[in-house]
Amino acid sequence: MQDQYPSRCAGQPELLARHEPVARRAWETGAPLTAEQIERFDRDGYLVLENVFSEAEIAALQAETGRLLSNPAGLEDETVIAEPDSREVRSIFRIHGQSRMMERLAADERLAGVASYLLDDEVYIHQSRLNYKPGFRGKEFFWHSDFETWHTEDGMPAMRCLSMSVLLAENNPHNGPLMLIPGSQRVFVTCVGETPEDHYRHSLRRQEFGVPDEYSLAELAHKHGIEAPTGKPGTVILFDCNTMHGSNGNITPFPRSNAFFVFNAVSNRLVAPFGAAKPRPDFIAARKVEPIRPVSGELMGVAA
Repeated sequence: MQDQYPSRCAGQPELLARHEPVARRAWETGAPLTAEQIERFDRDGYLVLENVFSEAEIAALQAETGRLLSNPAGLEDETVIAEPDSREVRSIFRIHGQSRMMERLAADERLAGVASYLLDDEVYIHQSRLNYKPGFRGKEFFWHSDFETWHTEDGMPAMRCLSMSVLLAENNPHNGPLMLIPGSQRVFVTCVGETPEDHYRHSLRRQEFGVPDEYSLAELAHKHGIEAPTGKPGTVILFDCNTMHGSNGNITPFPRSNAFFVFNAVSNRLVAPFGAAKPRPDFIAARKVEPIRPVSGELMGVAA
């Protein structure tokens, strides 16, 4: 398969034009989003949906989050990632495979149905995780395009994939909210440096390869600006796989947490990595495609 987005193979970074659409399907009657929302996602590379889940649903999800965080020893090996300089939990991967509540959330039509519509295909979970940025000690996530890593290290062929972040705690301007560069989804920033063996063991805590150079970042930011959407629990932030994003550290006493799901089109299933010797483990990048059948109804009553 021809590599349309080569990265980590040259001595200098490049800005490559995107070869494919962002929103794959225009608005039509019965769509789960308005025409304006679809146009905004296509233009900016991200979209904020408010009040997606009820207070009762959020309370149930917060309780499940507490359960997962309170017993990391009971979770699958390697899926619990600590902060780079402490034992504080940073992320728990494959949450949809370790929690029936999170499995149900991933299949909810308010998430999976929207993803399937925007990607114009059946979808499956490429990756899921619980992101937790504790108060005072939560570290930053440096700027990056998820697609650069998923393409180079996992073998994702095309940009037919999107992420959804379900806010489980208030994200305010001070506790390290997600930052995005609107419009950056239309440019692929290549990175410099060959992928080290078993790179994931280090990159999940602090990424040093597959991060864009400062000059390219500055060019994108000066052209498009930087936005940091905030919201209360129950808000959903969805963004294209190539949208440049990151977040600051959290030095406030207010923790930030979210359930994070990556929906990939079934037609965009993984092949051999384009820039790594071997694929990353399945808990980071699912190679078994299990199409989601979106489910309606409230989340409560799902056993852990």
